[in-house]
Amino acid sequence: LKMSWFRLYLPLHVLMASCLCHAIKAPATGSQQRFNIGLFNFYHSMILADGKETTIHLLKDIPKRYYFVLEEGRTLAPFSITVTPCDVPIEWSILVHKASGSILGKATGGDHETQEVSKSQKAPSMVSTIFNYKGNSVETYMGMSSHSALYMLEFLSTERDTHITVYLTTDTTSGHLYPELPMDPRIDVIGIGHTTVTLTWKHSPSVLQHRESIQYCLLVNEKHNYKSLCAAETAIRSSGMKLPPTLALSLSPYLLEPQQVMILSNSELSIINKVSSGEVRQICMGTKNTYTVPSLTPDTQYYFDVFVVNLLTNASAAYTGTFARTLEEPEPKMMELKDGKVIQVVLDGKKQKFYSLQYQARHKKIQFTFQLCRGQVRVHITKNGKTVASENISGLRHFPLKGKLLDTYLVQLRSTEDFNSSVKVQVSPHFHKPLFPLLPESLKIKSFSKLRTCNSVTIAWLGTQEESKYCVYKRRIEEDQVWRELQSADRCSGPESRHRSEKVLCKYFYDLNLQRAVTAETIKGLDAGTLYLFDVYLLGPSGIPVRYHSKVVKTRKKC
Repeated sequence: LKMSWFRLYLPLHVLMASCLCHAIKAPATGSQQRFNIGLFNFYHSMILADGKETTIHLLKDIPKRYYFVLEEGRTLAPFSITVTPCDVPIEWSILVHKASGSILGKATGGDHETQEVSKSQKAPSMVSTIFNYKGNSVETYMGMSSHSALYMLEFLSTERDTHITVYLTTDTTSGHLYPELPMDPRIDVIGIGHTTVTLTWKHSPSVLQHRESIQYCLLVNEKHNYKSLCAAETAIRSSGMKLPPTLALSLSPYLLEPQQVMILSNSELSIINKVSSGEVRQICMGTKNTYTVPSLTPDTQYYFDVFVVNLLTNASAAYTGTFARTLEEPEPKMMELKDGKVIQVVLDGKKQKFYSLQYQARHKKIQFTFQLCRGQVRVHITKNGKTVASENISGLRHFPLKGKLLDTYLVQLRSTEDFNSSVKVQVSPHFHKPLFPLLPESLKIKSFSKLRTCNSVTIAWLGTQEESKYCVYKRRIEEDQVWRELQSADRCSGPESRHRSEKVLCKYFYDLNLQRAVTAETIKGLDAGTLYLFDVYLLGPSGIPVRYHSKVVKTRKKC
C-alpha cells in the first residue's frame, strides 16, 4: 500500500476519468450523486495526509469533504481513520468509488448512532457508503481494501461552527499515534473525604512499553466529563479563559513537570485561581495510576477525566470519565457567647448555611448587638425554641430582649449574598455601658457639586448627641476600581487599617439638637480631574469604630 501524494497525479487522473465516465452511464443514488459532485471539485479539495493528525474547521450546516486514495500494492491493504470531535456532536461518513474488489471494515470506540456497511461490490462504477457516524465520541474506523480505490470523507456539524481532528494511517504495524487504552478503561473511585477524592485506573499498555514518553494527566472540574482532551480545551476556551497557544490543554514535556498542578485562570495558566464556573485543574503525575486529589470543596460534585498522553506527539487517549461528590462538611460546634465579648463571624455566601451562636442568660434583660461589616446578613434569634427576632440587618442593629434567668438564646446568621459576608456580634446585660457607639440616623457621606473645584471638594456627614471622634481619610482611585472598592469595603475596620498618608483630619463633634448634628469639611490640595475615595470613621468611648459608607468624588477638570 502506498500513499505517495507527490506521485498521485497520473493514477488519480486516470481513476477520475474512469469514475466520471461510469458516473454518467449509471443512474446516481443519493450517495453516488454526492460523490460525483465531489469529484468535480476534487482538485480544489483537501487531500488527507497519511500518518499525520489533521485539524479541520467546520461551519454550521456546510459539509466538508476530504479525499484519499489506496493504490493496489498487495493482496489486502489495511487502513484506519480516527475522528475526534472537539466540541458538539458531528456527522461523518466514508464513501468509496472503486472499480472492483471488496472492502471490509469495522468501527471501534463510539457509543452513539453508528452504521457500518460491509459489501462485495462487483459493478465497476459503484459508489458506496461504507461507514457513517453521528455523535461526539472519538471514533476509529479500521478497513481493508483489496484493490485501488478513491475514498471521500464527509463531515457535517448541524449545531454550530466547530473543529475536529482526523488521523489517517496505512501503516498499522509500526506503532500508534495515540496511546493505547487498557481493556477496561474505567476510572475507579476508591476513597472520598470532605476535601479529597482518591482515584485509580488500569495501566495503559503504552505506559508499560514507552514509560519515558508517556504520562497520565487528570482533569478536574465541576461541570461535566470530557470525551477528549481537545473537547476539554474547547470548552474551557469558550468560557472566556485564554490558554497559551503552545500549551493549551495538550501537554508539553518542556513546560510541565510530573505532579505539577496547573489551574486555568481567566488570563493565563497559573497556580491557583477560582473561575466563575468553578475550579478547573489539570494534574500530571507521570506514570502513577493512583492519585488523591486534594483541596476540594466539601459537599461538591466533581468530574474526573484521565488522559494518557504521548509527550512526543501530544496525542492523547481518554479513559471513561467518572464523578464523585465530596462528603458534607461536619456541622461546626456551637459557639458560646459570653457577656460583653465582641466576636466577628465570616459567613459563606456560596453555601447559604446558618451559623449558630448560643447564649445562656444570667440576667433578665439583655441586648444583642450586630454590626454589619460586609455584604448582607439575615439574623434569626430564638429563646427556648421560640422565635423572638428575625430580619435582615444593615449598619448597626440592637435587639433588647426580656426573659428569665438561664433562658437559652440561639442566634443563627446567614449571608444573603452569593459572596462572603461578615458581622460583629455582642450580647450584654449592661445597657448603660454599650461598647458600640451611638449612631446617627444615616451613615451616608454627602458631597456638594457646586462647591467642587479643581483642587478641593466639600463633604458633610451626620453626628449624634454623644461626643465622639470622627476621622476623615482619602485616596485616589481609578474608574474601573470603584465598584470593587465599594462592594468589598469592610465597614468594621478602623483607621488602623489605613496608611498614614491617607489621613486628612480627626475632630470631635456632637450636638444635643439632632437637627443641627451635622458637620462639613473642605478637603484641599487635590489634583484636577481626579477621582477620590473618602471615608469617615466614627470612634465612640469604647474605641470600637464604625465606618460611614464610602463616597467617591471627582474634582473638576477645568476651573
